[in-house]
Amino acid sequence: MIIACLDLEGVLVPEIWIGVSERTGIEDLRLTTRDIPDYDELMTRRLSILEKNQLGISDIQEVIAGLAPLEGACEFLEDLRSRMQVVILSDTFYQFAVPLMQQLGWPTLFCHDLEIRAGDGRIVNYHLRQQDPKRKAVEAFRSLNFQTIAAGDSYNDTSMLGEADAGILFRPPDNVVQEFPDYPVCRTYGELRAAFGRASEEIEGLS
Repeated sequence: MIIACLDLEGVLVPEIWIGVSERTGIEDLRLTTRDIPDYDELMTRRLSILEKNQLGISDIQEVIAGLAPLEGACEFLEDLRSRMQVVILSDTFYQFAVPLMQQLGWPTLFCHDLEIRAGDGRIVNYHLRQQDPKRKAVEAFRSLNFQTIAAGDSYNDTSMLGEADAGILFRPPDNVVQEFPDYPVCRTYGELRAAFGRASEEIEGLS
């Protein structure tokens, strides 16, 4: 049995923080894990910007309410789920993800939690499920004798891709492609569907 492990933002839905940046005009909020590999550095920076600009959870959820899955994402996900188990491994937060999960048909999601101050809704901290959670999730699936194919687009996906039986980059920026040239690169959902098919055949051929 193969489990497909997919990143969320940039693979199935738009980057939430870029949406917040566009809504607020705060350019520094455009930075994502495509730009800054250290997730703690990135989130610490984001929380500082939110506090400085007096933005809370309601401001971000308002942006998320206007987002929709990327064109073709729902059809791709539906097809993939008909062929193998699918788990979304994301560095987003449950407080952000619910409206997007609903639009995607409620796939299984592993992500993180925010600490939100009662009263004013300010985001005061974030709590990772564990360090390097995407890689460790794949490692756990493999310990249960599942085979895995992983797809992502950013620095924070590469350890997951390396741990999986097969890893695929989907619409990555050039800097990620250059630093991780061993992974196949897909630019369309058609290409990604085909890449999953090839990887599945190779894995099953080795079984």
